[in-house]
Amino acid sequence: MVRLKILNQPLGVLLIFLTSQIGFSSIAKAQTPVAPTTTTKSICSTQLGTAIDAVINRPLFSRGRWGILIQPLSTGPTLYSRDAQKYFTPASNLKLLTTAAALQELGANFRIRTSIYQNGNGVLRVVGRGDPSFSDTELQKLAQQLKQKGINQIQQLSADDSYIQGDIVNPTWQWEDVQSSDGVPVSSFILNKNIFSFKLVPQAVGKSLQVLWIDAGEAKQWRIINQSITVPQNQPSYVNVTRELSGTVLRIQGQLASNSEESLIDLPVVDPNYYFLRRFRTALATKKITLGQTLVVNGGVNQQEIAFVESPPLAELLAETNLNSNNLYAEALLRALAVKKTKLKNQTSADVGLEVVKASLTKLGVDPANYILVDGSGLSRRDLVTPEAFVQTLRGMAKTPTAYIYRASLPVAGKSGTLKGRFQNTPAEGIVQAKTGTLTGVVSLSGYMNAPKYEPLVFSIIVNQSDQSATVVRQAIDEVVVLLTQLQHC
Repeated sequence: MVRLKILNQPLGVLLIFLTSQIGFSSIAKAQTPVAPTTTTKSICSTQLGTAIDAVINRPLFSRGRWGILIQPLSTGPTLYSRDAQKYFTPASNLKLLTTAAALQELGANFRIRTSIYQNGNGVLRVVGRGDPSFSDTELQKLAQQLKQKGINQIQQLSADDSYIQGDIVNPTWQWEDVQSSDGVPVSSFILNKNIFSFKLVPQAVGKSLQVLWIDAGEAKQWRIINQSITVPQNQPSYVNVTRELSGTVLRIQGQLASNSEESLIDLPVVDPNYYFLRRFRTALATKKITLGQTLVVNGGVNQQEIAFVESPPLAELLAETNLNSNNLYAEALLRALAVKKTKLKNQTSADVGLEVVKASLTKLGVDPANYILVDGSGLSRRDLVTPEAFVQTLRGMAKTPTAYIYRASLPVAGKSGTLKGRFQNTPAEGIVQAKTGTLTGVVSLSGYMNAPKYEPLVFSIIVNQSDQSATVVRQAIDEVVVLLTQLQHC
């Protein structure tokens, strides 16, 4: 059983932690601001190795593994390398590989289409194709299109989930991630990021916290065991939400101070298909369209398309994937790649997508021996990638016609995405574009730098098996990156 712990912050910021016997595991989100040590001196390329070693050879890092590769973006000798050809758990840096393949194979203007077909009088079929951006807004658009076609009653609506085949949750993901918004199910139907939410609101002291559902329809799917309590003002606030294996029981424990703000709880939906159908019924009702029977099917004949919506172009999907380290988007893009290749019997969409990723990276000049991939997001600890693979990918993408789109999808140091709180007021601010990654014992950063007094650089830094906090490791990585800003030709 996994416990969801919510700490209510004064400004309404919720820090969500998943604790279990395994420990905390989460793909990097917005990072804690750190201030790496900086100097104004310049460093010759021949001095760089000594300067980096002085950072990473500190005694507090003696138990961890460092993998580093730093090279000029175009041509030139390697500036620094440590275990660059050895495997590391990459965390969310893996999204660099998935998004590179998606851009190469699908194109910047690729969109994911959700369609409704009319298969007879009063019989409709909706076909989901794994659009990660699909929300209630798109449901309303579909309902409006049906209304404009003169449809006021639907006798039967089937949800065809055949487009994406295979497990909706990667079997190698850790249990606590599967129970959080980091590891939501990925299938043909994705709605509202496949997350449902409710609020916990403090009451009078001694009373249980009030549960306020965002979606009243979801409330009917769960049995709540509420063992929480409201405590006096200024006492610590913490909430543990346990989702039992049955998938039908939520146990709420812990406490909120009477003067604290409400806490928003996000949990993954159990069955995306029926969640979609429930929400669609609600959307249709707002247009005064009555809906009879609903069912889930796996395949069928598409007849006349009478309504559709499309996702934003791939360029925008890439930005959400990399800027905010969105696991769902990365996994959806991996499965979208499966349309490029014929699926063999018993192959899942994810398996086919991984084959396409490998072929695409090989065309870019990435050695296939440099990685072993089992998902598209980096959430799995069975993913293994060398720093060299990331540098090869970044250099390869820089030579493509869509290089600017790929690079624009990456966080900018001190400015955007998961790097917004890092490198502020350092020489690296604004000149580094890189992908972050964090799992328990793993911190990674790979990307580009426009060095002020040197040619553009590409780098990959991965730390594994660290017994230090992510904040401490991240600060050391940032120190290394700031050193790169001081490079000059001597």
